[in-house]
Amino acid sequence: MYSPWRRRGPRYHRRRVPKEPARIDFVVSVDRCLMSNHHGKEFIGFMATGPAVGMPERVWMRIACPPIRVDRHGFPWQAPYGLRKIEAALRDAGFRAAVVDPDYVAYYVTHGARALMIGHHDYFAYGPPSSEWWMLTGREPVNRKSFMDFISMPEIWWAKREKGLRVVIGGPAVWQWDVYREALERWPVDTIVDGEAEKAVVELAEKIMSGEELPRRVVVPPRESPRVEEIPVIKAPSVNGLVEIMRGCPRGCKFCSVTLRPLRYMPLDKIEAEIRVNLENGVGNVILHSEDVLLYGADVVKPRPEPLLRLHGMVARYLEEYDAGFAWSHASLAAVKYAEEHGRTVSRIAELVLDGDRRKMFGVEVGIETGSVRLARKIMPAKAAPYPAEKWPEIVEDAFRIMADNNIVPAATYILGLPGETEDDVYATIELIERLRPYPSLIVPMFFVPMGMLKDLEGFRRDNLKPYHVEAMKVSARHSLYWARRLLAKGYLDKAHYLPIKLLIEAFLHVAEKRINNIDKYFEDILEAPTAPSRRERAAASA
Repeated sequence: MYSPWRRRGPRYHRRRVPKEPARIDFVVSVDRCLMSNHHGKEFIGFMATGPAVGMPERVWMRIACPPIRVDRHGFPWQAPYGLRKIEAALRDAGFRAAVVDPDYVAYYVTHGARALMIGHHDYFAYGPPSSEWWMLTGREPVNRKSFMDFISMPEIWWAKREKGLRVVIGGPAVWQWDVYREALERWPVDTIVDGEAEKAVVELAEKIMSGEELPRRVVVPPRESPRVEEIPVIKAPSVNGLVEIMRGCPRGCKFCSVTLRPLRYMPLDKIEAEIRVNLENGVGNVILHSEDVLLYGADVVKPRPEPLLRLHGMVARYLEEYDAGFAWSHASLAAVKYAEEHGRTVSRIAELVLDGDRRKMFGVEVGIETGSVRLARKIMPAKAAPYPAEKWPEIVEDAFRIMADNNIVPAATYILGLPGETEDDVYATIELIERLRPYPSLIVPMFFVPMGMLKDLEGFRRDNLKPYHVEAMKVSARHSLYWARRLLAKGYLDKAHYLPIKLLIEAFLHVAEKRINNIDKYFEDILEAPTAPSRRERAAASA
């Protein structure tokens, strides 16, 4: 019989034995790239979506995804929010379930666990921004290596063969198991759960405990998504204090899968309960999570001051009591503009949550997507709502100005290779990014990945790159380098214990700048082919 223990372990995960093993039937876990709090800084975690650049991979991992502290059972102090929800759903249903640190998974699956449940947002690095880094560098991103190392642990497959362990996978990236067709042959998982899983995992757990055969795939359609009262409160801290305030999005962008879900607002008491779980257990941050934080309690796509100020007023009390940090996960640029123009809502929120010392600024992810009015009208007509799509570039600029005025630093994305994109569309995006130079922000490209209503189309590949795509990448990279250095100087990572991380990031920025200046050589095989003059070259020639 094959021994589940071997001396030569994988690079990313160790085999550890808990000091005081717990009796659990359902192990909920994921690889190291997600089971980390990234030194308490969410933005640092994005480094795991690329390959190691300018330093050894081991150092890169220590910067991006350091191991999380665990208790005597091998349970992590903080864990990804989605895993915490699955853990809570199973516990509320009476099952013995726990989120387990990946270094302790080998022990639990070989010592009586009935199932391993895994959730991920980018299993094989096919999603943005991992796919961009992979395409640009030709090297596998760290997060792909980390997950494949985790799922390849021989203990998992020994336990499946010898102990009847069930393996269930879910999360927003389950579509990647269909794209990577060999995955289900290489790692024969039992069940794939596609959709919001709080109710589905309880039904699967009942089947597992009774020894029933599991369905190969469970699809939870939007109409069967859990109601607010069916969504459990997390039992233990989430990574960096992430707390969900709503689900779904009413904007209907064709490239996004979130818009397919029904819109639900979490009541303040449920939000407050999860904030307390995090802060009372020592997590020093509150991150309000939704696809668009400013639409909490909104009139469809029109932010309303009252529910937003009630929410942030409640949060501000906890920030003051626990001296905690603060951030939003996502916001739409149209909502930023509308909220400020109707009641100075953004400014009033900033006054509530910022104090000029512990919280000098806060971050948020936003989507520029394109600077082209034509594409905005075609692909995301409601992204600009309640304003007309024709004003999209103006909305973006106004929102960036509003955020800069209120010490909110956006990490923005835009998409190259959208269906029907032309050279003029890309240059419109380039020109918009150039106009955003005065505003503190990070701006990174994403290549079109078929999702949402566009999931049946073909994605953007490396051989689709044109000189104007490369120019767009140069412009946004230089913008991000410019502001990354200034944000570091302004106080990001200013605590003494962050100094080694800060120095390593500065070294990375230095290497990145050199590579950006020579980016054309990475695409010589594509760009050497004769092409028509670009729009800017034609304009220069006619001047």
